[in-house]
Amino acid sequence: MINSTLCYLERGDAYLMLHRVKKKGDLNHDKWIGVGGKFEDGESPEDCILRETWEETGLTLTDYRYRGLVTFVSDEAPTEYMHLFTATGWTGTPHPCDEGELAWIKKAELRGLPMWEGDKIFLRLLEENVPFFSLKLQYQGDRLDRAVLNGRRIV
Repeated sequence: MINSTLCYLERGDAYLMLHRVKKKGDLNHDKWIGVGGKFEDGESPEDCILRETWEETGLTLTDYRYRGLVTFVSDEAPTEYMHLFTATGWTGTPHPCDEGELAWIKKAELRGLPMWEGDKIFLRLLEENVPFFSLKLQYQGDRLDRAVLNGRRIV
């Protein structure tokens, strides 16, 4: 099993998004996602999101919130527990990311970008300000086969 983090930095009506176009063999190639990555040994979810955000953006989070746990089950990869955050405060100067291109994207435009179908579900939950949630997303290849929110099937 893999533990990872994902954070959406929020500025007004936009999120800082990463267009994954630079890494070869990237499972997320050409998709738009937030920033984050895999845990290192001994890290908490908060430790990981602080480190990953700084590594990918050059920004240090100062105001962030743990929003939910997303379990990814796939026929092509090990099960992944992704700890989901949003942030509204940070310091520092952004730098280029070696995994893709960073861009501020208006929330209303996100669903028109190439992204995982399950991401659209948790982005909606974030926008609706749903309290801490558990979301299980099951994929067959690139196709979302099943989604379960807080124990209830929604797809």
